[in-house]
Amino acid sequence: MIITGKALSRRTLLRGAGTALALPLLDSMVPALAAPNRNGGQPVRRAAFLYVPNGIIMKDWTPAAEGSGYELTKTLKPLEAFRQKMLVLTGLDHYNGQSLGDGAGDHARAGATWLTGVHPKKTQGADIHAGISADQIIAREIGRQTTLPSLELGLEDNRMVGNCDSGYSCAYSNTISWSSPTTPLPPEMNPRAVFERLFGDGETTDPVARAAQARSDRSILDFVRADTARLGAGLGATDKRKLGEYLDSVREIERRIQKLEQGDPNAAAIPALDRPAGIPPTFEEHIDLMFDLMTIAFQADLTRVVTLMIGREGGNRTYRSIGVPDAHHGLSHHFNDAGKIDRLQKIDQHHTLMLSRFLKKLDEARDGAGSLLDHSMVVYGSSLSDGNRHQHDDLPTVLAGGGAGLVHGGRHIRYKKGTPMTNLFLTLMDGMGLRPEKIGDSTGKIEHLTNL
Repeated sequence: MIITGKALSRRTLLRGAGTALALPLLDSMVPALAAPNRNGGQPVRRAAFLYVPNGIIMKDWTPAAEGSGYELTKTLKPLEAFRQKMLVLTGLDHYNGQSLGDGAGDHARAGATWLTGVHPKKTQGADIHAGISADQIIAREIGRQTTLPSLELGLEDNRMVGNCDSGYSCAYSNTISWSSPTTPLPPEMNPRAVFERLFGDGETTDPVARAAQARSDRSILDFVRADTARLGAGLGATDKRKLGEYLDSVREIERRIQKLEQGDPNAAAIPALDRPAGIPPTFEEHIDLMFDLMTIAFQADLTRVVTLMIGREGGNRTYRSIGVPDAHHGLSHHFNDAGKIDRLQKIDQHHTLMLSRFLKKLDEARDGAGSLLDHSMVVYGSSLSDGNRHQHDDLPTVLAGGGAGLVHGGRHIRYKKGTPMTNLFLTLMDGMGLRPEKIGDSTGKIEHLTNL
C-alpha cells in the first residue's frame, strides 16, 4: 500500500537502525487496499463486537413476547428499521463476572469477561490474568487473510493505570480484547490514528489519489533497494539476514503497490474518506466517524474483525446533547429513583440509536450480491444487566446482520437461564469456519440462530 518518503527514511539501514526495518513495522505502514477474497464466490463473513458499559434498564430493553411476534421495547425502538435483520437474545449469562469470593469489582470483571468468559485475577499490579477474547480467537484464524488481523476501537480515554475498581487493575476496565490471558489490547480512540493504521500516511481513500501516490512511492523503493544492496557486501551474517528480511519486505510492498495500481474489476468500490483531523468534539460525531472507519475497513477488506467500546466500564461520560448531564456510572446506581432511571434509559436508547446508524451504513454498503450487513455479524450488548445491582445474568444482547446466511433475524430468542454468553461466541465462530473446542466457560453451541 502507501508509504511516504518520510516514514521510510526513518527506518532505513542508512541510519544504522537495522532492527527498525523488521517486517511487522513495514506491514503496519502498508495496509493493502485489496479486493475482498470471495472464497470461490462465497461472500466474506465479518464480525463486529460493540460494547456498552454500566448495564441497562432492563424493563425498557427486554421484549415481553418471544419469537417473531414480539414488540420492540422503548430502548430497542430505534432499531425498528432493522427488525428483520437482527435477533434480540435474552438469558445469556457471565457466571465468571460474579465475585466468586473476590468481593467488589463488578465493573472490572464485566469488561474482562464479556469476550473471554474468564474470571479475571484480582490484582492492581502487573500480574493481570484473564483469557483470550473471542475477537482475538477469530483474528488468529482468519486475520492472516487481511492486512490487519483485527481492529480495536474505543470512545473514551483508556490510559488509566493502577487500581480502577476495588483492587482490580485498570487493564480490566480499559479493554474488552485480550490476545492472551496476560495481554490486553488497548483500543484506539483517535480516528486519525485509526485512518493512518488502515491507509498509511495518505490524506484520502480516493483510489485515483492513492494510485498516484503509489507511482511516486516506486522511486523511493528503488532508492532503498539500491542503498541496501550497496551495504550488503560489508555486513556480517546476522546483519545480512536482517537485510534479506528487509528486502523481502520491500518486495511485498512493491507487490501491494502493483496490485493497487492494476486495480481489480471485482473489488467493491469504497467511498472517499479524508484523513480525520483528530478526536471530534462531541460523542455523536466521534462515534459516527468511528462507524465510517469500521465500515470502510470492512469494505476494503482490511480487516474482518472489529471491536468498539462505546464506553469503558465505570466510565462517567455525560450526555448533555440528550438532556442528561449526569455522569453515566454514577447514574447507573440509581437506587430505584424514578428520575434517575428515566435519564439512564435515555442514555440506553441513545446508544441503540447510534447502533442503528452503524447498521444503516453497513446495509447501504454493497458487498457482492448483498450488503455488508447481510454478510456480517454484529454483536451489541453489555456484560452487566442491572447496573444498580451489578448483575451478570440475563445480559442485554442484540445480534444484527445475516452472517452470509448464518443468522435469520426478526425474532426474540430466550435461552435457558444460566446459558453462558460464550456459547453464542462459540456458535458464531463455528459459522465462520473456526472450530475451537471451548472459549472461557462455554459448554457448547446455542440453537435457533438460523431456525425460522
